[in-house]
Amino acid sequence: MCNNCDYTIHGRHHHFGWDNSFVPTERVAPGSTIEFQCLDSSGGQLQPDSTVADVAKLDFDRINPVTGPIFVDGAEPGDALKVTIEMFKPSGFGWTANIPGFGLLADDFPEPALNIWTYDAASLEPALFGKQARVPLKPFAGTIGNAPAEMGLHSVVPPRRVGGNLDIRDLAAGTTLYLPVEVAGALFSVGDTHAAQGDGEVCGTAIESPMDVVLKLDLVKDIRLKTPRFTTPGPVTRHLDAKGYEVTTGIGPDLMTGAREAVSQMIDLLAGRYAMDPVEAYMLVSVCGDLRISEIVDMPNWVVSFYFPRCVFE
Repeated sequence: MCNNCDYTIHGRHHHFGWDNSFVPTERVAPGSTIEFQCLDSSGGQLQPDSTVADVAKLDFDRINPVTGPIFVDGAEPGDALKVTIEMFKPSGFGWTANIPGFGLLADDFPEPALNIWTYDAASLEPALFGKQARVPLKPFAGTIGNAPAEMGLHSVVPPRRVGGNLDIRDLAAGTTLYLPVEVAGALFSVGDTHAAQGDGEVCGTAIESPMDVVLKLDLVKDIRLKTPRFTTPGPVTRHLDAKGYEVTTGIGPDLMTGAREAVSQMIDLLAGRYAMDPVEAYMLVSVCGDLRISEIVDMPNWVVSFYFPRCVFE
């Protein structure tokens, strides 16, 4: 429990998808600090003793639950919800999976795979992957957003103007996020917490990990924000920079094709160098490697790069 929080929203108060007709779990004043108990993106279907067989049994109607929604007094369309991300309370358990039909290289990896993680929730020391790799941790909430104006139930999978499944790893402690408000009260929810993720989340999952999140919710009136924006408290990659990177590229007229080529080249590199199964390398790069658009002006070809931090193996 959070001693300095105005409210605690328990994990049982979760929902699937976005719908502005959902009854709020709590009504709060602007400036309130709230602790949210968040489930992992499987909704508890994957546990520390799960096996790869459980990946094939996932009920996708229970994927990506978010805790909430919260009605913020005075929030109106045209305002922005100011979300100050104060802290995370990790659980020490996580999972990464290759889910058939999902992920950047779904055609190349049609079979399910699963890695169960254990990590020190207090120290957040790098977590062991296999026998060779250690992944630096950086908790954040993958799904964080407000209800959309459009009526009806909307999937939680795609990100939206009002936030949602953004999967931006820099939405970590100390960051301030601004979300457009499209309905009265904002109807804010959060979930899909991760212990670590690379930019791109290329296999479709990060280190998916249940944890508590402490947020302060406030309002900026009539700012007319079109899409989410955020401010970080300092550098965002220093925890991975110390020993440099291995970098592969994809070059051509299509950014998505370039992204796939860059990731495929990195999987080949790591699998060959470290005698890894390619699907293991695929899951590893998803939690700690970064896709970047390096060049998008020299037509007709663009450059996408994939950065893998050498500190993971050193």
